[in-house]
Amino acid sequence: MPGPHVLRLDFTAIDYAPLVPAAVLYGLAALVVLAGVAGLARRARGTLWRVAAGAVLLLWLAGPERIRDVGQSLPETALLVVDQTPSMAIGQRAAVARRAAELIQAQAARLPGLSVRMVTVRGGRHDGTRLFAALDEAAADIPPARLAGAILVTDGQDHDLPSVPPERLRPAGADGRRAVLPLHVLLTGQGEETDRRLRILQAPPYAIVGQTATLRVEVDDLGPHPAADGRADLTLTRGGEAPLHERIRTGTPQEITLPINRPGPLLVGLTASALPGEVSTANNQDVVRINGVRDRLRVLLVSGTPNQGERVWRRLLKADPSVDLVHFTILRPPDKDDGTPLSDLALIAFPVRELFQQKIGQFDLIILDGFENRAILPRTYLENIADYVRGGGGLLLIGGPEFLGPGSLQDTPVGDILPAHVPEAGGMVEQRFRPALTPAGHRHPVTADLPGAGSAPDGHDAQWGPWYRALKADTTRGTVLMDGPDHTPLLVLDRVERGRVALLLSDQIWLWSHGEGGGGPQSDLLRRVSHWLMKEPELEEEQLSAAIADGRLVVTHRTAAATGPRDVAITAPDGTTRRVALHPVATGVSEAELPAAQPGIWTADDGTHRAFAAPVSADPLEFSDLRATAALLSPLAARTGGGVSWLGADAMHPALPVQHAPAAGAVSGPGWIGFPQRDARLVTGRTARPLLPGWVVAVLAGGLLLLGWWREGR
Repeated sequence: MPGPHVLRLDFTAIDYAPLVPAAVLYGLAALVVLAGVAGLARRARGTLWRVAAGAVLLLWLAGPERIRDVGQSLPETALLVVDQTPSMAIGQRAAVARRAAELIQAQAARLPGLSVRMVTVRGGRHDGTRLFAALDEAAADIPPARLAGAILVTDGQDHDLPSVPPERLRPAGADGRRAVLPLHVLLTGQGEETDRRLRILQAPPYAIVGQTATLRVEVDDLGPHPAADGRADLTLTRGGEAPLHERIRTGTPQEITLPINRPGPLLVGLTASALPGEVSTANNQDVVRINGVRDRLRVLLVSGTPNQGERVWRRLLKADPSVDLVHFTILRPPDKDDGTPLSDLALIAFPVRELFQQKIGQFDLIILDGFENRAILPRTYLENIADYVRGGGGLLLIGGPEFLGPGSLQDTPVGDILPAHVPEAGGMVEQRFRPALTPAGHRHPVTADLPGAGSAPDGHDAQWGPWYRALKADTTRGTVLMDGPDHTPLLVLDRVERGRVALLLSDQIWLWSHGEGGGGPQSDLLRRVSHWLMKEPELEEEQLSAAIADGRLVVTHRTAAATGPRDVAITAPDGTTRRVALHPVATGVSEAELPAAQPGIWTADDGTHRAFAAPVSADPLEFSDLRATAALLSPLAARTGGGVSWLGADAMHPALPVQHAPAAGAVSGPGWIGFPQRDARLVTGRTARPLLPGWVVAVLAGGLLLLGWWREGR
């Protein structure tokens, strides 16, 4: 076995196995040195030859041996990284890459001592193409001495490109020096390609209805053949509205303003005109989602005598940051005089004229809670309230005992727009009852799916707490969503020309907020009623919505009617239309589903309503540049000595470079690529042979002694 002082030359080493003990060897060496010194001191001729003969004998006694490792050469492994990310679906790229990988493996099988490990990169995980992460993972269990290099079969697009060759391609040797292994790049194409892309630099997620939203976009022309005039046509499409056209300069950020005309989600499709000769138009378009919101909903709450329900309304409306609440409480009717000074009754004078004549049109909703008219408002102002509703406003009334008797709101112009009439005789019912949903209430979005509502059509399984007082209407119009005692109407909604009215025929909803008998969804119900009155899109009786997920379009139709449409017309982004049947999935809800692979805006139409949807790109980074290009990877390949070749567009016969196994020197050239022979071996044993055979020592030492004797005799 090798000793502590070993000189290793490739797989050969020199070691020593002394023929005599080390002390004897050192003693003989001292005698030779002393004899030489003494001879030189006496100027004896032939001394140096005799010392040389002694040195030869000492070297032979030291037992030098040649140690040679016995073993077998190990095959080297080259990594073959095949790009099959979404951008490779363009043209014949994926097929060319697969065929090239097959041919590379077949070629490598004919090269002695070389094996190929293939790894396929799929991508599509929001982080683009990551070829070098796959290379690093595949090389993790390959001994550094057996790694030959790597081949990338790709379109040239990579999103984890290192600035220097990766560590796996720079393994350290036994002497600490790093080798640089070749990285060969085979590109699926015939040469550098051209692409135009549209980028959304900035888009607001929300915009105020009635104002404009500003988009910041940029169109870039990539590759060797940009447009001659440096301009592109940009088309903006919005659901159900005429498209907008803009002529913009490429390579420069542009700002585009869009009017926001309605609340709710708005899909804006942006499409840049095609660039002549570009490889794909898939990244020429994008979709922006903007949610239109109202600017500070203004609500006027007028309460009668202070009551528990007043606190409920204030807490609910004050908790909503989007609501500006104006609240007045009428402490007493004007015909009541108990001697109390008005300055002690009112902190702020009731601005009747300002609210009900000058500024009534500025409110989105008026709530009258326990309001007892008693000539508080002149007839002109009551007519203004009725006209406000007919013109598109919302009115909510909570009725109690003040609703009965002469002079109530029913006997004013407001009574003409109310959805129910309560007679003076027998109009009040005082008994314990549980509110329940009607069949229409189970379908209407205002009350459907309220917590604890139950599923029975007559509402007998509702889990809500009891109320103890309600008004009993003799006539109603509109839609009854909730029943009171003996199945009398409790909550009625109605449309009056362009506006809406809601009437709650009980003033005891506040009991739910106190947990009476288990309570009930008081906040949810009041919030939904208020938002329906203010025409929030998600609470419309007839709704059509669409969404795309996992490559499938799901169209949902909701109706408060007993029956709805049987099918919808689906229009794809390319303009093709097909009808798809709707299938019931819940009370008043039906759905249609179909594949939706095309990018862009899809349209669903049930004959009355339209809905829009657009797929969200699973990996936007992957489609940011769709060119086949050598610009990204060729500098890195050059630093490793690797080659860059174009495979062409023929999926059956790619222009594959020939593989060689050069012993030394270059590892790539015109029409060929190769991997260095690194001589990785597995040592199975060692052999030892004397470095100085005995007969050589005898001849050499004897010759030196004869030369010394001859020299002494002269």
